[in-house]
Formats: sequence, C-alpha cells, structure tokens
Amino acid sequence: MDELTHKPDVTYEPQGEAPALDFTEETVAEAQRLRRIEALLFASPEPLSETVIADRVPGGPVKPLLQELSEAYKDRGVNLRQVANRWQFVTAEDCAQVLVTTQETTRKLSRPALETLAIIAYHQPCSRADIEEVRGVSVSKGSLDQLMSLGWVKMRGRRDAPGRPLLYGTTAAFLEHFDLTAIGDLPGLQDLKAQGLLEGTLPPDFDVPKPTEADDGILPLDAEEQEEAA
Repeated sequence: MDELTHKPDVTYEPQGEAPALDFTEETVAEAQRLRRIEALLFASPEPLSETVIADRVPGGPVKPLLQELSEAYKDRGVNLRQVANRWQFVTAEDCAQVLVTTQETTRKLSRPALETLAIIAYHQPCSRADIEEVRGVSVSKGSLDQLMSLGWVKMRGRRDAPGRPLLYGTTAAFLEHFDLTAIGDLPGLQDLKAQGLLEGTLPPDFDVPKPTEADDGILPLDAEEQEEAA
C-alpha cells in the first residue's frame, strides 16, 4: 500500500489590519477638479483669471488647487505661474533656450519712450500734462504711440476736470513682459538704489511713488475711444 503523505493546511493570518485608503467622495472630486483645471490651462491660448477658471470648473475655491498645481510643476519643464492676477503655463526659464529656433529682432525703445513708460507705470493713471510735468519737457506723440503699439500702455479713461484729459496706464502685457504679478511689485526707492539705478545726490524730498491700478474718479472712455484702447 502506498504511504499517504499528509500535507498540513497552510492558512494566512494577516498581522494587523491593512491601512485604509482615504478615497472619499470629496477627495476624488477634488482630484478630478484639479485635472480639469490642469487641462483647461494647458488648452488655453492666453492666461486665465481665477474667476474664469472657477466658472469653468465649479465646485469650490480654485486658489488652493492652482497653488497645488504650481507646486507640482515648479521643477518641471513647464511651470504654472501667476502673472497680472492670471494663471498660465510657461516654459521653465532654464529650458527656454531649447525652444529658440529663430533670431528675433530686438526693438529698442528710445530714451524719451523709456522715461514716459516709467512715469506712466509709477504715476498712473496720468495725463500727457502729468508726464510732461515730471519729465520737464514735452511728450511726443511718437513715444506714446510706440508704447501703445507694444501693448504696454493703454488709455484708462478721462480725468473729471476741465478739458477731460485722457489718462494713461499700463497693461497686463506690461506686467507679463517685466515679470510682475501686480503693478505694486514695481521696485521702490530702496530697491532702485540697491540696483544702482539712482545715481548722484538726490533731493531731500525725493521719493518714488507707490503705483496703483485704482480707477477712482476716472471718467469712462466713449465708445470710439474704447474701441481704440481695446
């Protein structure tokens, strides 16, 4: 008779309970919203405000999700950045050279145009007379036209004063070009001194104004002017 070999029963007894995965409906929904915001920003040809993003991806605040995405992409080839209060995916600075295929012609601004731009940026909204008062010389139409053609300066409205002079201010394109989140991020007096941009002895009462985008007391442009400013 063949000898029967007895095989002991082997049973598995887990050592402790397995950790529960936190896949609640809320976390799944937030993960889905994050993916949709990511897709929306990738597909958009222009920067998007938080208001627009919230309208397209409803369900709660979008600011925390945008900050989470920005953190996730900070070491990638593209970064999520907030410029002029809008969000956009941009090429990481250290990867930009890889994408350069053509030599672009640099368009230099004249000194009067640069001075005019600086005055508008810091004193906005300001009129042509305001600019001339700061510069001490008349402002040529060419300087303003050049700045407006670059998309850095626009007509903001009219001053509620005799003659209703036109008022000028900077644009979102200006902030984007100079890598500013808001106009208030322009360097102040101490920053300019530290960078060696203010030389010589300055008057005792010299100060750099705090720029603002407030439109208090500005009269709106008429329809034709609005079309020109657009």
